[in-house]
Amino acid sequence: MAVARDKWMSAAEFEARFADRETRAELLRGEVITMSPTTPLHGIYTMRVSLPIAQFVEERGLGVVFGAETGFVIQHADGAESVLAPDMAFLAAERIPDSLPEGFWRIPPDLVVEIRSQSESQQEVARKTALWLEAGVRLVWNVDPFRQQVSVHRADGVSRTLRVDDTLSGEEVLPGFELPLRRIFRPVRSL
Repeated sequence: MAVARDKWMSAAEFEARFADRETRAELLRGEVITMSPTTPLHGIYTMRVSLPIAQFVEERGLGVVFGAETGFVIQHADGAESVLAPDMAFLAAERIPDSLPEGFWRIPPDLVVEIRSQSESQQEVARKTALWLEAGVRLVWNVDPFRQQVSVHRADGVSRTLRVDDTLSGEEVLPGFELPLRRIFRPVRSL
């Protein structure tokens, strides 16, 4: 995914400029990073992970699943702000505010799923994962379609890598949720 860097701005300025616009962008510690659209394969893998999670959450009334590119404001310990847009996010029902905020939410999701793009380096993926965990996300799944693996990162610092014969678990964030990686990484033409 190609990126371009723009001038520094606050999360409020970023929201005023980019919310509900066609330009794909994130704010990383005040720096605007615009991105190209994702590839069809990226979209396929995003749905292969998101759909089973959304169905599981909806059937049990566990909370809200956010689709790709939903912005969340991340407040860093040093006062800097970022607005990150994961490929999928989940927020537990008990954490959803009574009065839904307009614009980007300042509530970190409980689960974030990121699908690696071919142009993203492992260093970029690790940096974004660290930002999510720093913000209070409890579980981050980095799906790598090119290596056919998923890196699981927990808030307590435990990380592990799952391969195609393994099964993703929702752990304590989505108790009872399981997704065999074979369902994610099956050939595109298979049903």
